[in-house]
Amino acid sequence: MAIQESELILNPDGSVYHLNLKPEHISDTIIFVGDQDRVEKITKHFDSIEFTTQKREFKTQTGTYKGKRLSVISTGIGPDNIDIVLNELDALVNIDLKTRQPKENLTSLNIVRVGTSGSLQADIPVDSFLMSSHALDLNGMLHFYQIDNISNPEIEDAFINFTNWDSKKARPIIINNSKTLEKQFEGPNIFKGMTATAGGFYGPQGRVLRLPLFDADLNQKMDTFNHDGFRVTNLEMETSVIYGLSKLLGHNALSLNAIIANRANGTFSKDPKKVVENLIEYTLDKFTK
Repeated sequence: MAIQESELILNPDGSVYHLNLKPEHISDTIIFVGDQDRVEKITKHFDSIEFTTQKREFKTQTGTYKGKRLSVISTGIGPDNIDIVLNELDALVNIDLKTRQPKENLTSLNIVRVGTSGSLQADIPVDSFLMSSHALDLNGMLHFYQIDNISNPEIEDAFINFTNWDSKKARPIIINNSKTLEKQFEGPNIFKGMTATAGGFYGPQGRVLRLPLFDADLNQKMDTFNHDGFRVTNLEMETSVIYGLSKLLGHNALSLNAIIANRANGTFSKDPKKVVENLIEYTLDKFTK
């Protein structure tokens, strides 16, 4: 049965609704960034750029770096935007947009997030790089999908018990990265750890302005959680949904984080732009080796 127009919305030119892309506009290797201004901070290193478009916060550039065709896409902030970006990218490669039918032969995309994050552990300093071996979903987005085959119930149960997680909130989910991409991008100076993904910047990450928190001790509990070596190393707003939807849709995903703050000791990078630039160069070089 064809997917209805209300479910898979296309623009008048045949491009997918939010990203404004057609299948030929993207590579099968994609770099995600949050900030639309960071797209050109990556593509300035390209040998050539073949395509550029932007709609709202979703900016895409596709080009070539040292002979490797890459696309760079800005997702904006938060799990809800990742839901849009990953579903529309999957539609571009795995649904025939003319017949609105899923394809018989599916394509797996390679997706690497290059982002910034704050460390929760004193031994992971500012200006370092962190690879997310796992993602801890705290925001509930993935519960709208059938997720039984992507989670790690043993670690999740340990986290729920340790933090006294309230049953009225969505159950935390823990998802592995792509081991293929992890092997490709690991290096001697790369930290690894479990990245927690919050659904917001203030209350969901333990920040208090005028509103009191439901659980004022949650950050302290996350900082000290350790189950057979699994600990929460950093906190951001995208990785768990990237990992979860990629697993469900059959894509490979990896999140690389430039650590610009350390909330355990209250420090912030003296030159966060340089840290991000260093991570960009590291990522691009790993794509071509």
